[in-house]
Amino acid sequence: MLPASVAPPLPFLPTVLPAAPPRPGRLAPEETAGLQGRLWRGNSLGRTADPVLASGFAALDAELPGGGWPLRAVTEVLAPQAGALEWRLLAPALRGWWAGQAPPTPPRPGRRVRATPPAALRALLLINPPYTPHLPGLQGLGLPASALVWVAASTAAESLWAAEQAIKSHVAVLAWLPEARPEQIRRLQVSALGSNAPAFLVRPERMGTQSSAAPLRLVVRPGDGWDLGVHLLKRRGPAHEGWLALPAIPGAVEPLLTAAKRKPQPTPVPPVPPVPPAGPTPTSPERPDALARPVLLA
Repeated sequence: MLPASVAPPLPFLPTVLPAAPPRPGRLAPEETAGLQGRLWRGNSLGRTADPVLASGFAALDAELPGGGWPLRAVTEVLAPQAGALEWRLLAPALRGWWAGQAPPTPPRPGRRVRATPPAALRALLLINPPYTPHLPGLQGLGLPASALVWVAASTAAESLWAAEQAIKSHVAVLAWLPEARPEQIRRLQVSALGSNAPAFLVRPERMGTQSSAAPLRLVVRPGDGWDLGVHLLKRRGPAHEGWLALPAIPGAVEPLLTAAKRKPQPTPVPPVPPVPPAGPTPTSPERPDALARPVLLA
């Protein structure tokens, strides 16, 4: 007999242990699957699950998180002088924005559905542009005039209000906001989180030293010939070094340019004068100047 203090061994019974619950502070695997596109390392280019709009420049898309302009965020375009460079930079993406217009769903038999015109679905609001929009020039860039809405605001507060309301309405926005403060940019960024339309804010280049809640900021300058020089000031990823040279010839001008006019011509170098031989310079016996003649004593 066994002592009373020793319990008899129990027969082995195969049991299935329940799965351990996740530890506090950790997510289940099915919950982390939806975060794969939102997690990124600081030394690598960020990937996003949000939709993006191709910029039309392969070199620029390779440097942008997600491979294009973000659609659920505001993008700041800083230029030394507003009115020209931003159009050449953004026109290819805006053409793709209208080209991606989905056709309206055909109505079911026996039901009447009022079709929405495509221009109303893909409108672009021009808020406070520095110059009067030139419709023939914009059409030359491939932008339909029927989809452009010009908002002429009289004050900076009206421009900000119009930009915020347009972003909340899921309308594409191109706004010139030279006097916007950081807290106002943050308010527009919060509104853009729920929009699937692009929102571009054009501001002076000197604002690059100011803090901003926009996740993407870049500087655009005129480059050599018809190129644009672009430098990314802020993006979700490592710091961008150097400048990108983007060929940005307007569509209406490109057929008129020859191969020689597409590239900048080299500046002619003036010829270097020949170096005189070493040695004493021979003096001329002639005296061309009357003041250089010797004084004759009387």
